[in-house]
Amino acid sequence: MKLNIAVLAGDGIGPEVTAQAMKVLNAIAETYSHTFVYRHAPVGATAIDQTGNPLPDETLNLCKKSDAILFGAIGDPKYDNDPTAKVRPEQGLLRLRKSLGLFTNIRPVKAYPTLINKSPLKKEIIKGTDFTIYRELTGGIYFGDKTLSQDGTIASDLCKYSKSEIERVAHLAFKAARNRRKKLTLVDKANVLETSRLWRKVVTKIGESYDDVSLDFLFVDNAAMQIILNPGQFDVILTENMFGDIISDEGSVIGGSIGLLASASIGNHNALFEPIHGSYPQAKGKDIANPIASILSAAMLLDHFGLKEEAYFINLAVEKSLELNIVTPDLDPESIFGTNKIGDFIADYILSADDTISLNKENINFGQSTII
Repeated sequence: MKLNIAVLAGDGIGPEVTAQAMKVLNAIAETYSHTFVYRHAPVGATAIDQTGNPLPDETLNLCKKSDAILFGAIGDPKYDNDPTAKVRPEQGLLRLRKSLGLFTNIRPVKAYPTLINKSPLKKEIIKGTDFTIYRELTGGIYFGDKTLSQDGTIASDLCKYSKSEIERVAHLAFKAARNRRKKLTLVDKANVLETSRLWRKVVTKIGESYDDVSLDFLFVDNAAMQIILNPGQFDVILTENMFGDIISDEGSVIGGSIGLLASASIGNHNALFEPIHGSYPQAKGKDIANPIASILSAAMLLDHFGLKEEAYFINLAVEKSLELNIVTPDLDPESIFGTNKIGDFIADYILSADDTISLNKENINFGQSTII
């Protein structure tokens, strides 16, 4: 298969982790005789510095013409710490989602057996956790009308949803649940918000068409608590934009590091794949950023195009890396491995798995063959 992939590495650690995802994709291409063509374009703070625009027209046009988008991260302290900035990196990502119609964000949350002890939560609580969050991505409060009074003392953000916006993401979530453990949980705030009451009404009606899927409901405050107290109860979580943003980041503590969580943002014609960890500017250029979320996002990219064996192989290589404790310092403060070495190991495992006999960690440290 040939895929044209737009690479928007972005800011902070984005370029570093995206480079590792490409390294792994190239290993897959070599192993399975695929062709992946990459074209790079600026986005976020990098694009502002270059053009004054967080999403230049050239970048958007490239994304529209590509089969998929591999996204890094956006954000920079000079904008994060300046509330008066009129142009912000995040505006580029929001415009990209809206322009490409990326209405569904998919975020898997999993407790890897080899990392159970890395999580701040008790292992008996998180053991076996494996759920996916389906978050509506182009509606709600993030895209609603915003006002600020002339004297700057009163502000408002409108949360708005239509029946059709809810229906299209709900169908995807029900289909996913049907192929998993057949349970879907709608997270809302229907006791307070009119938009949530519409969500509950629409999702309940759609659920009648998926009678093999069990549907239940949780208010978002209770859901946030339950994700910590009993995450194993969840299979597929469906929710609106802001709630999904919050609880998916909360879910990252289950695995022990936000550097493990991948995501896909999909629409009817386009698809974007990115880690959820943000730009982490404090780690920029230090070779300590965890690339696994970006690598797993590349696996989601392959799965999206039906390359399920290839996606499985990447997940297998990641699990082997975790099993052997070939991880970055966020997972092991004593680790001698950096961002690049993790990418090297996972790519080399894919290329050499049939020949795997033992591991020489000293070789990894010196940049030599990882599998012997």
